[in-house]
Amino acid sequence: MKAWQFTAVGEPLTKVESEDPTPGPDDVLVETGAVGLCHSDIGFMDGTITSLLGHVPITLGHEIVGTVVEVGSNVTEFAAGDRIGIPATTDGPGTAINGGYAQKVVVPARLPVTLPDGLSFRDAAPATCSGRTAYRAVHTAGRIESGMKVGIIGFGGLGFFGVQIALAAGATVYVSELNESRWASATELGATAISKDIRDFESEELDLIIDFAGAGNTLGSAVDAIRHGGRIVEVGLGSDTTSISIPNLTMKEVQIVGSSNGTKEEARAILELFADGSVRPNTEQITFDDIPAGLHRLEEGSADARLIAVY
Repeated sequence: MKAWQFTAVGEPLTKVESEDPTPGPDDVLVETGAVGLCHSDIGFMDGTITSLLGHVPITLGHEIVGTVVEVGSNVTEFAAGDRIGIPATTDGPGTAINGGYAQKVVVPARLPVTLPDGLSFRDAAPATCSGRTAYRAVHTAGRIESGMKVGIIGFGGLGFFGVQIALAAGATVYVSELNESRWASATELGATAISKDIRDFESEELDLIIDFAGAGNTLGSAVDAIRHGGRIVEVGLGSDTTSISIPNLTMKEVQIVGSSNGTKEEARAILELFADGSVRPNTEQITFDDIPAGLHRLEEGSADARLIAVY
């Protein structure tokens, strides 16, 4: 099989050929149907988060969907022919073990979820990472309820899903996004208003603010904008540190919680929203051979949609 292998910080991916991997007793062998390109892979390659990798050389790619072709002797949940997605985890493919920038990948059977019927590999792939992360922020950490007023900071890959998930839950959504070229898209999805600063919506008495940016003083702005007793979910990792108004935090009795990438149950939930059309991914299809060039586009910020390599 063919694979794109990361060999060293600062080096381009290397195309390698090898025998198909063999699943262990508790694994499944998956023929990759599609894999999403994630900005985390840039961090692995440039040294920022390389220490999180299980080993180097390694095949990256953690937004994986595909078809089971073989199961280990202890596996009963899956069978050959099943269409599955592999929720991204720090101990899973593309991080701890070889991932989906390959034609086949071995996956611990405890990780995958079954894909809904009718959902294409291309559309399903973003649910395994960015879609699930946004779902967790809105539902699990945000505790969203119908009728809430919700602020979304950052209308990038995560914010794009966050807006749709909040609207599907019956919320009114206000977006803060510095890049004005993205405003039309947020409006088309159903956001009530868009601004460069979430504090512009302070008068709306926002019940929940989700910070998908985590850059500069976005958390501090959220504290200033949220209503008394409101809830803020911090997701973005754009800055190492920030500052907030202690008087506002205290006197407004603000709740601040962090939210990471989610569980299998949350992966199933966002896949169902994808399948019924409540949430629509914005993807661009590329080929296996396009993966290195696609990662370069991510690095330079020239990709307007989620890049999905379809095999």
